[in-house]
Amino acid sequence: MKVDAQGWLDAAMRRRSPNADRRPEGCVPELIVIHGISLPPGEFGGEWIDALFTNRLDPSAHPFFERIAHLRVSAHLLIRRDGALVQYVPFKERAWHAGASYHGLRSNCNDFSIGIELEGTDVVPYTDAQYGNLAQVIAALLRSYPGLSRERISGHCDIAPGRKTDPGPSFDWGRLHRNLARIFYPVTNRA
Repeated sequence: MKVDAQGWLDAAMRRRSPNADRRPEGCVPELIVIHGISLPPGEFGGEWIDALFTNRLDPSAHPFFERIAHLRVSAHLLIRRDGALVQYVPFKERAWHAGASYHGLRSNCNDFSIGIELEGTDVVPYTDAQYGNLAQVIAALLRSYPGLSRERISGHCDIAPGRKTDPGPSFDWGRLHRNLARIFYPVTNRA
């Protein structure tokens, strides 16, 4: 996987979200934020996440949608249950994924972060395909943006504690870091 000069991932389907803008002057990607999302809650598949991120969510399609259809939100990237990648915002731009947030002493994480949504919930395990593609995406981001590192990856729950819980206890951080280690430090057989 590669990120092009405009900030698009070559392996992802593009569905441009209007819910994005320029990063503030001097802000570059320095943090990766992992999220979890399912629409309606606990259900997978369908076009509801796309509809939310592109401002086309029909509030009458499900009772839960009445509460969120007015929101103007996006993420840079979605990784579906089968591992399919959908990009809504180029990584060079600011997606509206974190809301009120802070990392270390810095607030407004949208300014300096990349938001990656995993289709899932706090309590349902994420899939092998999601972990595999998440590690490949992060590796491509680390190669493209020098301000990022393997130590600068957080959950939404970590940057918005008390307000957000995703990606939740079902997300295996150790597995992600082992996958990344295999990409960056592959084991070679020596005779």
